[in-house]
Amino acid sequence: MDFREEFAGARAAMVREQIEARKVRDSRVLAAMGAVPRHRFVPEALRSEAYEDRPLPLGPGRTLSQPYIVAFMAEALRLQGGERILEVGSGSGYLLAVLSHLGAEALGVELDPGLAGQSLRTLQDLGCSGVQVRCGDGAQGWPEAAPFDAVLLSCAAEELPRALWDQLRPGGLAQFPQERGGWGQDLVLLRKSDPVERQVLLPVAFVPLRSPP
Repeated sequence: MDFREEFAGARAAMVREQIEARKVRDSRVLAAMGAVPRHRFVPEALRSEAYEDRPLPLGPGRTLSQPYIVAFMAEALRLQGGERILEVGSGSGYLLAVLSHLGAEALGVELDPGLAGQSLRTLQDLGCSGVQVRCGDGAQGWPEAAPFDAVLLSCAAEELPRALWDQLRPGGLAQFPQERGGWGQDLVLLRKSDPVERQVLLPVAFVPLRSPP
């Protein structure tokens, strides 16, 4: 079966009922969410649940974010196409696929070698262009591929690691779930300007940024 047809009804309902209903309006983001087969980025045993309105487990301490959150994060970047974006904690590669569909060059760093390898195979199988994945310490970023137009963390931290800020081009955007001292997390958006622009977007709940053992 063509992956574009498999679960097509569930995917359309996801976009309509979970994403548009929560006021994500960017037509390109909505089209990307409707085109990328989310079920290909979850464990096979969970594929029937791939389009539900919740995060899904990828393994110990790792999750695939709720569809609305993925769409919200993508829309907040206001992409035009051609941007180079780094995602830290790229997991199974779903957000990378969405960013690729939006015309970005998307690079992912994932600490878990199994997830990193599987995500790259999935992305290649789906024909996602301009996507790269490496296994490594996300806090160190991908210095040889810098500078980036945007840096995303799909994991929470108290502050944006300095190495990631240094790899962001002037005027670029950093988006990450910032821990509120044990009282939850806020998704924040920073612009690398003088002074730095900071915007709190919405409360979120992400797994923490992890360091290599």
